[in-house]
Parts: sequence; structure tokens; C-alpha cells
Amino acid sequence: MDEWGVAVVGGGPAGLLAAYRAAARNRATLLLEKNHRPGAKILISGGGHCNLTHATDAQGIVDAFGPPGRFLHSALAALGPQQLVDLIEAEGVATQVEPDGKVFPASGKASHVLAAVLRRLKRSAATLAFEEPLVDLRPHASGFRLVTAKRTLSAKKVVLSTGGCSYPGCGTTGDGYRWAATLGHTIVTPRPALVPIVTDATWVADLQGITIPDVLLRVAGAGSGPSPGGTGAKRDKLQGQWRGALLFTHFGLSGPVVLNASRVVSACPRGSRPLFECDLVPGVKEEQLDEMLAAASTRSGCRVAALLKRWLPRRLSDVLVVQAQLASDRRAAELSRQERLRLVQAVKRLSIRTTGTLGFEKAEVTAGGVSLNEIDSRTMESKRVPGLFVAGELLDLDGPIGGYNLQAAFSTGYLAGESV
Repeated sequence: MDEWGVAVVGGGPAGLLAAYRAAARNRATLLLEKNHRPGAKILISGGGHCNLTHATDAQGIVDAFGPPGRFLHSALAALGPQQLVDLIEAEGVATQVEPDGKVFPASGKASHVLAAVLRRLKRSAATLAFEEPLVDLRPHASGFRLVTAKRTLSAKKVVLSTGGCSYPGCGTTGDGYRWAATLGHTIVTPRPALVPIVTDATWVADLQGITIPDVLLRVAGAGSGPSPGGTGAKRDKLQGQWRGALLFTHFGLSGPVVLNASRVVSACPRGSRPLFECDLVPGVKEEQLDEMLAAASTRSGCRVAALLKRWLPRRLSDVLVVQAQLASDRRAAELSRQERLRLVQAVKRLSIRTTGTLGFEKAEVTAGGVSLNEIDSRTMESKRVPGLFVAGELLDLDGPIGGYNLQAAFSTGYLAGESV
């Protein structure tokens, strides 16, 4: 039976850095990867461009994850955003910062980031085994017994970094949850996050392809019944709010602001209909918008549908007029104040009942996973199984779009490799 000091299971961002650090510290390290090559998630991240981190400090990464982000303090102390950039650039891959703070390789090619990590890994003398999925894992003697599709081996320490359930075509099919649960860990129910949203409001599909660059999106608790498809819906309990770009699609909604809010939808019970309330011009207060519309109505003599062209695309303006229960061919000057306020409400509080998400197949990350309460954040070692380490998306930790999740994966993997 092959004997190893460290076996790293899963060759994603967390596993690659875990194996690199373990081997660099003279641990006899084996990296097991089920695919024919490692780093599949790196290659597709950021639309194939690899948004590897965000231009902020360690505290900025922590804050982006909300209260659970405290778990990342030690991992980010080991490998913060600048240290990650330095590691990549030391391998000859220049990076650049976008205006929104996202960090990409200057080439725009995710393959260059993966190649940089692999160069570092190969110099560390870790052994890489591809197309060798893990079949069984259990404690054995002074370590662990691992059974793969090709052999049986032992390791003193094991790092589980198999990823979550998002983009299962990359090989992330949730295997790690089963092994962690078998070894006694609590698994917070995995669900899709950073995933597009589906609605049955037919008018949304009519707006396919329209992007609104700045939307304040509020998500309210699950409701039921038919989609109102417009304004004036019953107020549900506010679950959170986000701001950013929104994209209308043939199935519903996407864009950064929607992806960031999607974890709330996926957490709702099946059959529920969480409410999206969209402020399409968050930089203008309702009273200001009413005054502007009133002034425009008296000056131009235009039709109602043309009133909103200053702020919004014509197709969307036409839909908003309908949602406000107004006739598009009416002259704006003929609107009563009550009718004009309905139009303001359509712009500032456009309501859309959602019916779900596109699921793990289109999710960028997984929410849920191995409970953080059962992992020592100072080392990534299990509090329940000595010698077992958990890193990356397998943990119950998910953040917003913008490179935060990839940074967390790299950092937790790096810390695990430092600790084995």
C-alpha cells in the first residue's frame, strides 16, 4: 500500500495551493484529481478570464462575506489578496485591476493563472495523479486509508478540497460532502449561489438583452400565489438589498446584482415565490423623480412612454407604463398626480415574483457545506477528526461576485498546506 505524508483530494484552487504548500514544506504530498487535468474551475472563472481576487486588503475580503467572513482571518493572514497577486506575478503572469476592483490576468486568459499555479506546484515536488477519483476515505492506524479507482493508499494527513456542487460539469459533484459527513461532520444543506433567477412574469422575457447598469435590488421573504408582474405587491419581510447591474433574460434575471442576491432565493422553500423589488434609478429620490416627470410633462408635450427616456431604454419604458396601468399613447401633460405617482412607483419599486434559480448547473459557487463550527479556522483542521483538513468551496462559506470566492479558496487551501 502506497504511503504518503499528505493526500490532497481535489485539484481546484484550494487543492492546488494546499498541495504546493505541503510539498514545499517537505511533506510527501500526493494530489488526487478525478478529471484529466486540474483547475477546471479556475479555467471557467470570470467568464474564462479568471477574476482571481479583489483589489482590497484582507479585511475587505472578510467584510465581503458578512459575519461568516471572520472565519477567514487566519487564512488571509497566510495568503492575502496582495500575496496571491505576488505569487501569480512571480510566475510571469501580469495582473490588472478593473475599475470595479476585480483583479484579472492582464492577458485576460484564465489558463495563464492556472499555468502559473501549476509551475509553482511542480517545483514543490508534489506528485499529481489525474483521472484518479477517490472512492473511499476512512481513518486508519495513525492516519487515513484512501481507496481510489486505481489503488489503495495511506496518508498521515488528508486535505479535502473537492469543491461544492456548482458547475457539476467541471467534476464538482458534491463528493466531499459525503466523505465529510461519513467522518462525522455536519453538512449545511448545499444550495446554488451566484446563479441567475427565474420568473414567470411574461413581460420580463420581452425585455431580453436589456441591461440596467445601476439597480438597487431588495429581496423580500417568500410569498405565494400568482406573480403580480408589476407594482403594488404585498410587502414581505426584507431579506436583504444589493446594488449593481441587472440583466433581463429570456428566463428571468441575471447580472451582478441578481447573482449576489440569488443565495436568498435558493434558501427559500420549494414552491415559494420571493419578491424582487427593483429601484431602477437609485440615484434619484421618489419625490425628485415625481418633480422631474411633472416638469417634463408640461414642457415637452410628449407621450407618456417618452417621459422615461432620460433614464431608461425605450422598451423598458414601454413596459413600465403598462405596469403603471397607463396608456402609452396618452399625452404626459394629461396625467393626474395619482397617475404620475403610479409611474414613479413602477420605476422605483418594480416588483417581480421569482420562481427559483437555474440551479447548480449555472451557479458560480455553492452556499452551504461543511459547518464552520467544526473546522479550526487557524489551521483548517477538523475539530472532529484529527489530521483531516477541509478547504475551499466545500466549506459553508460563500461571498459576492468579484473574486472573493476564489480568494477564499486559494487562501484556505494555502493555510491547510501550511498546517499539515
